[in-house]
Amino acid sequence: MLLEIDNLTLRYGRIEALHGISLHVNEGEVVALIGANGAGKTTTMRAISGLRPVSEGAIRFNGEDITNLRADLRVRRGICQAPEGRGIFPGMTVLDNLDMGAYTRRDHAGIAADLDRVFELFPRLAERRRQQGGTLSGGEQQMLAVGRALMARPKLLLLDEPSMGLAPMIIQQIFDIILEINQQGTTILLVEQNAQQALSRAHRGYVLETGQIVKEGTGQDLLHDPSVKEAYLGVA
Repeated sequence: MLLEIDNLTLRYGRIEALHGISLHVNEGEVVALIGANGAGKTTTMRAISGLRPVSEGAIRFNGEDITNLRADLRVRRGICQAPEGRGIFPGMTVLDNLDMGAYTRRDHAGIAADLDRVFELFPRLAERRRQQGGTLSGGEQQMLAVGRALMARPKLLLLDEPSMGLAPMIIQQIFDIILEINQQGTTILLVEQNAQQALSRAHRGYVLETGQIVKEGTGQDLLHDPSVKEAYLGVA
């Protein structure tokens, strides 16, 4: 088991955003976490990344308790996130943004190889390597956010709403690339409101509602679950 979250509770002041959730991600999987706005999906990702302190419960990664580990040390352990809203550096070039993803690394040959890999996955970024990030389209910025995370050579890639605000054709392309990244050996935890795209590609999934896990199962089982179809796929 690569990632294990055990009975995790997280509070913002008096507000309890996560109510004792438990989930796990096995090495090599794509796991989807779906739910409506405000369900606690992004809060869960921030807790895993170390950007939000945990009130109760535990987070274990590769067998190590990382509940209280600093965020930068989690990156060094192999947890990297492409955040909601992309979070690229708009005034820096594509190349400089990608270089920032490798800031913890000193293996120059490996960094060069990973840059080539990112440009193979995202040829559009190769074409625009000298452009400032802020001049890219929304889809290109999402590609850049994922590419930057890959430059850290993650064991676990956290993707928070990668399809947000994108045209349907670009969404399809992004999810196809996510699947390719997984097939190349990277484990992925995916937070998505687009349940159809996420569950159709996930090995397993969890449904989060108001800070609680209410369902779990294989991607296909959840895709065909009547209550999931009604709530998240627009099918009664």
